[in-house]
Amino acid sequence: MTNNEPSKNKISDVFKKYQAQLKGYINKRVTSKEDGEDILQNVFYQLLKTDSLINPIEEMTAWLYAVARNQIIDWKRKRKEEEMPYMAASDSDEVFMNEISSFLFDEESSSPEDVYLRSLVWTEMEAALEELPLEQKEVFEWTELQGLPFKEISETTGIAVNTLISRKRYAVLHLRLRLKSLYDDLLDK
Repeated sequence: MTNNEPSKNKISDVFKKYQAQLKGYINKRVTSKEDGEDILQNVFYQLLKTDSLINPIEEMTAWLYAVARNQIIDWKRKRKEEEMPYMAASDSDEVFMNEISSFLFDEESSSPEDVYLRSLVWTEMEAALEELPLEQKEVFEWTELQGLPFKEISETTGIAVNTLISRKRYAVLHLRLRLKSLYDDLLDK
């Protein structure tokens, strides 16, 4: 057992040491305090489940933050899945992006055909993104691929939220036109 690795009776020490830091990290990335608390509990639950003899933790801080990051990603995926049925079908840009995203990130479907189609869509998406002006490409990647909220991007870059929204809208319109035939083919599959 390494010095940084907790035994089962030292979990409370690890909790006391890292709880405030992790809580702050998580709360910056989720919308509600309740969800943040759930994620924090899941992080320490994962620590409790870890068998220190089979899988020793060398760097506790890095391990905890990696688990927290993964829990946040899982939370965001689950939240997106819950929100999709309530989307207004009239906003065709959002419908288009959500359907493409759900196809690209569908880990349950791993048939050779789906893997091939996903790689094809990624290739086309990357080519279409390269055609965009840098400002539009960056906003699209930040919001859709990295999951950053407009407000956070605005605070980081100093660009107004409305400007960011407008840039993303132009990016989506371009991608929609560029990927329309591929999108139609996927729906018919």
